[in-house]
Parts: sequence; C-alpha cells; structure tokens
Amino acid sequence: MRILVINCGSSSVKYKLYNFRPFKLLTKGLVERIGEEGSPVKNHYQAIFTVFKRIKSLGREFEEISAIGHRVVHGGEKFKQPVLIDKEVIKEIRKNVELAPLHNPANLEGILACKKFFPSLKQVAVFDTAFHQTIPQFAYLYAVPFNFYKKYKIRKYGFHGTSHQYVAEASSKIMKKSLKKLKLITVHLGNGCSISAIKYGKCIDTSMGFTPLEGLIMGTRSGDIDAAIIFYLAKQAGLTLEEIEKILNRQSGLLGISGVSNDLRLIKEACKKGNLRAKLAIEMFIYRLRKYLGAYILILGGVDAIIFTAGIGENNPDIIKRAVWGLEFLRKKPAILVVPTDEELMIAKLVYDKIKRRKGGRKL
Repeated sequence: MRILVINCGSSSVKYKLYNFRPFKLLTKGLVERIGEEGSPVKNHYQAIFTVFKRIKSLGREFEEISAIGHRVVHGGEKFKQPVLIDKEVIKEIRKNVELAPLHNPANLEGILACKKFFPSLKQVAVFDTAFHQTIPQFAYLYAVPFNFYKKYKIRKYGFHGTSHQYVAEASSKIMKKSLKKLKLITVHLGNGCSISAIKYGKCIDTSMGFTPLEGLIMGTRSGDIDAAIIFYLAKQAGLTLEEIEKILNRQSGLLGISGVSNDLRLIKEACKKGNLRAKLAIEMFIYRLRKYLGAYILILGGVDAIIFTAGIGENNPDIIKRAVWGLEFLRKKPAILVVPTDEELMIAKLVYDKIKRRKGGRKL
C-alpha cells in the first residue's frame, strides 16, 4: 500500500509518498512561496497541480497510491480521529476556518485540489486537534459562563497533535518501554511552540488552547496574556479588535520583545553583540517554558522523560539545558531526549491504519 501525505501551510505545500510493507519513503518535495510576489505558483490549487505532475512522473509509484492523507489544523470537537473525507467533513472543516484562519483555508484548498487531480483515491483528514481530545473536561474548559461552551464550543483544543503523538511514540521505542507505562512531557519548539503532558499514552493537557495563540511564547505569538490587555489597548491606543489580533499573532512573541526577529538564531547573534532586548526575549521564552514544565510535572505526578522537538527544540542544546535546570528535587530524574519530529510520517501511519481497519486488516 502506498500513501501520499499532503501538508498545506499558508504559503507552502509539503508532500511525501510512502510505501508500507515493506516500509520505504519513495519521494518527497516542497512547493513554497505560494501566492508571493514573483512566484509562479499563485495559489494552492496550482501547488497541488505541481505535486500531481511530479508524482505522476514516477510512473508505477503513482499508479499504486491507495490513499492521500491531509493535515488539517483544526477539527473542532467533532473529529477525534482520522476520517475519510466526504461532503460533510469538508463542511465541518470550512466551519472551523474562523478558529484557524491561517491554516484551515489552506488545508481545505489542498483537499479540494486533490479531489480534482486524484478523483479515484481515498482522501483522509488527520487533525492536529485530535490527539488532544483525551484532555479531561476540567482541563479543557475555560472559567467563563458555561453557555459559551454549549453554544460556541469555546474550550481548549490544542495543536501540533501529530507532532506530539509522533515524538511520544518514538520516545517509547527509544526507552524500550510501552507508551502505556510512561509519563511524558513533549515540547514542540518551532516558530509555533506548544507543550503537552502525556500520561500512559493519552494527552491530559497541552499549552495551546482555543486557538494556537495561547501558551508558550512563540516566534510572533504572545502566548498567555491577561485578557484585559485587549480591552485596555482598544480604549487607550484606539486599536480595533482586528488590529490587536494581528499584533498578538504576528507582531508579538520573540519578535515583539527582541525587536530583532522571530528567528532565535538571529536573536542569539544579537545577544552576543550586547542587545539587551534580545537577551530579555530569550530569558522570557525560557521562563515561560519552565513554568509549564513545572506545572505538567505536578499534574502527571512525576515524569519519565521530557522530549524536545522541532526547529528550536532539535537545534539548541543551550536552551534545553537552561529549561530543564534544577530537576534534582525530583525523586526520579527524567530522561531528557531530543527527537526529530516527522508529522508527515505520523499522518501516513494514521491513514494506513484507517484504511486497514476498513478492510479488516491489522494496525501498523
């Protein structure tokens, strides 16, 4: 069986084609700068057409594709596991666009384009939010009138789910222990950052919330703030809600504090040159991360391993060292692991299992 994975970002499309039994990555690629000035690729429809031509040129590999797996960022409450895409699923993804305005529209464009270019193939949606659906109600609800949850489904959803799931499963293999016997904290640090508490294979809390804005300090996102700041800025600075939303999502975080960049590498260079705001941005980034680590160690009742992944998590041992400093108070010191994430591989495995279950076969 061969699975094609499509990961549509706001301005890029990543794809990987896998063979299962025996397992092999057959090809991969990236179409980027979608819609940017001077780019020949104007939209995601054209990007998927480019992928289609590249895959079709492989000949036999193209003809033997069984299904396409799509990363979809926000699945709301409805989707707790991968689903075969039909008109109803497309309707639900479209309904969740307001909850993930930077991601769900691109995900949806990719799905619709694939249905055009690969009409005979099964299409499966894998949701970033699905892995976090095991979070208990007392942890996912906000302390606002309960009717807001009933009417508008305002609650914590969490994101980066396929990444957290992948590194958790990979870590259990590294540690040679069943995932169902481990207490793990997975830390996804990229331009977007999130941390999850995973107890015996199930997520019990995560830092991102109703949207990807909540939680850790990120490249351009503020993470946790006092909600009253929004009202204060509207009154004192005369900013609209749209302007404030843009500031919190695209002009805050490491970029907003440092005034240098959202790229940690450039901020580190600025630190070496004596830039105090760059130094402050890193100190705030680490402090927020340590707060979440401490909280999650407590709610897990101890931790067997803390796993770092994604661009920052995989390439900054100095940040990791400072983040986990002082764990000697724990009766059992956890393993500190760096595990490169592979969201596309996780999606491929989930799609493979979905198709095999429908055929009555065994899981991967």
